[in-house]
Amino acid sequence: MYFENRRQAGRLLAKELAWLRGQKDVLVLGVPRGGVVVAYEVAKELQAPLDIYIARKIGAPYNPELAIGAVASDGTVVLDHKLIAQSGAAGAYVQQETDRQREEIKRRLAVYRGDRPDPVLEGKTIVLVDDGVATGATVLASLRALRQRKPAQLILAVPVGPPDTIQQLSQEADRVVCLFVPDIFWAVGAFYEVFDQTSDEEVIRLLREKQPPQKTAKG
Repeated sequence: MYFENRRQAGRLLAKELAWLRGQKDVLVLGVPRGGVVVAYEVAKELQAPLDIYIARKIGAPYNPELAIGAVASDGTVVLDHKLIAQSGAAGAYVQQETDRQREEIKRRLAVYRGDRPDPVLEGKTIVLVDDGVATGATVLASLRALRQRKPAQLILAVPVGPPDTIQQLSQEADRVVCLFVPDIFWAVGAFYEVFDQTSDEEVIRLLREKQPPQKTAKG
């Protein structure tokens, strides 16, 4: 199964989530950048507000694309100690990268959300959307952090992901919707005909079109 682009993937995901359409207290959270494009289509079809949730992977030394852990925007850290040992990452390196990604999260939140307050998550049905998962480290950190915000229901929706990752994430979310779980998995982009870079400007534009109500977060 191949997707034309992120927008088409989002529309297909929305069909699988149609039971949420028009329901009260549904909030769609996109993972920047590419996940926001998918999430926009989901939010539009479900008639739900759209916001963002940011987690950043902690890359291995000399191989930053390999996630040895991840940090979420509320500070939750998930580490893969087996990969850390295999990569030879020292404790000081892991701490330094964690701090660096925390600062990058703060920067991105300021760019994307501006002075808008964090959305209220407690008691909501949260649909976390990305354009796909590979190791799942950043999404895992996001799910664990979101769970601490006491949502009524926590749903993960992604177009594609490998079986072991989807199984792991299914233990963290109340429900996982994944359109394609191939036995042989290379990279998320391999399952898209068009998988171009999403700009900050596009993320900001999509968020403005589907802004959630202006409520101040509690607690």
